[in-house]
Amino acid sequence: MVVIDELIERAQAASVSFNNGNLPAPPARRVAIVTCMDARIDVHAIFGLQPGDVHVIRNAGGAVTDDAVRSLAISQRLLGTEEIMVMHHTDCGMTSFSGEDFARQLQDETGIRPGWAVETFTDVEGDVRQSLARIHASPFLGRKDAVRGFVYDVGTGRVDEVRP
Repeated sequence: MVVIDELIERAQAASVSFNNGNLPAPPARRVAIVTCMDARIDVHAIFGLQPGDVHVIRNAGGAVTDDAVRSLAISQRLLGTEEIMVMHHTDCGMTSFSGEDFARQLQDETGIRPGWAVETFTDVEGDVRQSLARIHASPFLGRKDAVRGFVYDVGTGRVDEVRP
Protein backbone atom coordinates (compact mmCIF):
# COMPACT_ATOMS: atom_id res chain seq x y z
CA MET A 1 0.00 0.00 0.00
CA VAL A 2 2.82 2.36 -0.84
CA VAL A 3 0.72 4.61 -3.08
CA ILE A 4 -2.08 4.96 -0.55
CA ASP A 5 0.45 5.94 2.11
CA GLU A 6 1.84 8.58 -0.26
CA LEU A 7 -1.65 9.92 -0.94
CA ILE A 8 -2.38 10.16 2.79
CA GLU A 9 0.87 12.08 3.33
CA ARG A 10 -0.14 14.49 0.56
CA ALA A 11 -3.58 14.93 2.09
CA GLN A 12 -2.12 15.70 5.49
CA ALA A 13 0.24 18.28 3.95
CA ALA A 14 -2.62 19.85 1.98
CA SER A 15 -4.81 20.10 5.07
CA VAL A 16 -2.50 22.78 6.44
CA SER A 17 -3.69 25.24 3.78
CA PHE A 18 -7.23 23.83 3.38
CA ASN A 19 -9.84 26.57 3.13
CA ASN A 20 -12.95 24.93 1.65
CA GLY A 21 -14.49 23.92 4.96
CA ASN A 22 -17.20 26.57 4.74
CA LEU A 23 -18.53 25.51 1.33
CA PRO A 24 -22.22 24.54 1.44
CA ALA A 25 -23.22 21.00 0.47
CA PRO A 26 -25.54 22.12 -2.36
CA PRO A 27 -23.49 22.76 -5.50
CA ALA A 28 -23.25 26.46 -6.35
CA ARG A 29 -23.94 25.92 -10.05
CA ARG A 30 -26.88 23.57 -9.42
CA VAL A 31 -25.55 21.02 -11.90
CA ALA A 32 -24.88 17.30 -11.55
CA ILE A 33 -22.47 15.64 -13.99
CA VAL A 34 -22.51 11.89 -14.61
CA THR A 35 -19.25 10.73 -16.15
CA CYS A 36 -16.76 7.90 -16.36
CA MET A 37 -14.25 7.04 -13.67
CA ASP A 38 -11.45 7.19 -16.26
CA ALA A 39 -8.46 8.89 -14.63
CA ARG A 40 -7.87 11.02 -17.75
CA ILE A 41 -11.08 12.94 -17.11
CA ASP A 42 -10.53 15.94 -14.84
CA VAL A 43 -14.04 17.38 -14.74
CA HIS A 44 -13.00 20.48 -12.83
CA ALA A 45 -10.21 21.33 -15.28
CA ILE A 46 -12.32 20.58 -18.38
CA PHE A 47 -15.09 22.96 -17.36
CA GLY A 48 -13.09 25.48 -15.33
CA LEU A 49 -14.82 24.55 -12.09
CA GLN A 50 -13.93 25.12 -8.46
CA PRO A 51 -14.67 22.94 -5.44
CA GLY A 52 -18.32 23.36 -4.52
CA ASP A 53 -19.51 24.18 -8.05
CA VAL A 54 -21.11 20.87 -9.16
CA HIS A 55 -21.85 17.32 -8.12
CA VAL A 56 -19.79 14.75 -10.01
CA ILE A 57 -21.13 11.19 -10.16
CA ARG A 58 -18.60 8.73 -11.57
CA ASN A 59 -18.61 5.07 -12.47
CA ALA A 60 -17.21 2.76 -15.14
CA GLY A 61 -18.41 4.15 -18.47
CA GLY A 62 -20.44 6.98 -16.95
CA ALA A 63 -23.49 4.71 -17.07
CA VAL A 64 -26.80 5.96 -15.75
CA THR A 65 -27.40 2.95 -13.52
CA ASP A 66 -29.87 2.63 -10.65
CA ASP A 67 -27.13 3.86 -8.33
CA ALA A 68 -26.44 6.89 -10.54
CA VAL A 69 -30.18 7.66 -10.49
CA ARG A 70 -30.09 7.33 -6.68
CA SER A 71 -27.32 9.94 -6.52
CA LEU A 72 -29.09 12.20 -9.02
CA ALA A 73 -32.35 11.99 -7.05
CA ILE A 74 -30.55 13.03 -3.86
CA SER A 75 -28.70 15.76 -5.76
CA GLN A 76 -31.95 17.16 -7.16
CA ARG A 77 -34.45 16.62 -4.41
CA LEU A 78 -32.30 17.31 -1.35
CA LEU A 79 -29.48 19.50 -2.65
CA GLY A 80 -31.16 21.62 -5.31
CA THR A 81 -29.52 20.68 -8.60
CA GLU A 82 -31.55 21.73 -11.62
CA GLU A 83 -29.48 20.53 -14.58
CA ILE A 84 -27.87 17.20 -15.49
CA MET A 85 -24.94 16.59 -17.82
CA VAL A 86 -24.04 13.10 -19.00
CA MET A 87 -20.51 12.95 -20.38
CA HIS A 88 -18.98 9.84 -21.89
CA HIS A 89 -15.60 9.89 -23.64
CA THR A 90 -13.62 8.54 -26.55
CA ASP A 91 -11.28 5.57 -26.06
CA CYS A 92 -13.39 4.29 -23.17
CA GLY A 93 -12.34 0.97 -21.73
CA MET A 94 -16.00 -0.10 -21.58
CA THR A 95 -15.92 -0.47 -25.37
CA SER A 96 -12.99 -2.90 -25.28
CA PHE A 97 -14.57 -6.05 -23.84
CA SER A 98 -17.80 -8.00 -23.69
CA GLY A 99 -19.98 -7.46 -20.66
CA GLU A 100 -21.36 -10.97 -20.95
CA ASP A 101 -17.85 -12.47 -21.10
CA PHE A 102 -16.78 -10.45 -18.06
CA ALA A 103 -19.87 -11.48 -16.07
CA ARG A 104 -19.24 -15.12 -17.00
CA GLN A 105 -15.58 -14.80 -15.96
CA LEU A 106 -16.60 -13.39 -12.58
CA GLN A 107 -19.08 -16.21 -12.13
CA ASP A 108 -16.49 -18.82 -13.08
CA GLU A 109 -13.96 -17.38 -10.62
CA THR A 110 -16.29 -16.71 -7.69
CA GLY A 111 -19.24 -19.03 -8.19
CA ILE A 112 -21.57 -16.01 -8.14
CA ARG A 113 -22.93 -14.15 -11.14
CA PRO A 114 -22.92 -10.39 -10.51
CA GLY A 115 -26.33 -8.93 -9.76
CA TRP A 116 -25.45 -5.79 -11.70
CA ALA A 117 -25.15 -5.16 -15.42
CA VAL A 118 -21.59 -4.59 -16.62
CA GLU A 119 -22.83 -1.83 -18.99
CA THR A 120 -20.32 -2.22 -21.83
CA PHE A 121 -21.10 -0.55 -25.15
CA THR A 122 -19.76 -0.18 -28.69
CA ASP A 123 -21.28 3.16 -29.71
CA VAL A 124 -20.31 6.04 -27.42
CA GLU A 125 -22.95 8.48 -28.71
CA GLY A 126 -25.59 5.74 -28.66
CA ASP A 127 -24.76 4.99 -25.04
CA VAL A 128 -25.05 8.69 -24.15
CA ARG A 129 -28.52 8.64 -25.72
CA GLN A 130 -29.42 5.54 -23.73
CA SER A 131 -28.27 7.24 -20.52
CA LEU A 132 -30.38 10.31 -21.34
CA ALA A 133 -33.38 8.06 -21.99
CA ARG A 134 -32.89 6.39 -18.60
CA ILE A 135 -32.89 9.80 -16.90
CA HIS A 136 -36.05 10.86 -18.72
CA ALA A 137 -37.75 7.55 -17.86
CA SER A 138 -36.95 7.69 -14.15
CA PRO A 139 -39.88 8.55 -11.89
CA PHE A 140 -37.41 9.59 -9.18
CA LEU A 141 -35.96 12.54 -11.05
CA GLY A 142 -38.18 15.60 -10.98
CA ARG A 143 -36.16 18.00 -13.15
CA LYS A 144 -35.78 16.67 -16.68
CA ASP A 145 -36.07 19.86 -18.72
CA ALA A 146 -32.31 20.58 -18.61
CA VAL A 147 -30.68 17.22 -19.32
CA ARG A 148 -27.96 17.10 -21.97
CA GLY A 149 -25.37 14.61 -23.18
CA PHE A 150 -21.79 15.03 -24.36
CA VAL A 151 -18.71 13.14 -25.50
CA TYR A 152 -15.29 14.25 -24.27
CA ASP A 153 -12.44 13.54 -26.68
CA VAL A 154 -9.50 12.35 -24.55
CA GLY A 155 -7.14 13.06 -27.44
CA THR A 156 -8.09 16.68 -28.13
CA GLY A 157 -9.89 17.87 -24.98
CA ARG A 158 -12.99 18.81 -27.01
CA VAL A 159 -16.46 18.34 -25.57
CA ASP A 160 -19.12 17.76 -28.22
CA GLU A 161 -22.85 17.61 -27.59
CA VAL A 162 -24.80 14.49 -28.52
CA ARG A 163 -28.16 15.30 -30.03
CA PRO A 164 -31.08 13.14 -28.89
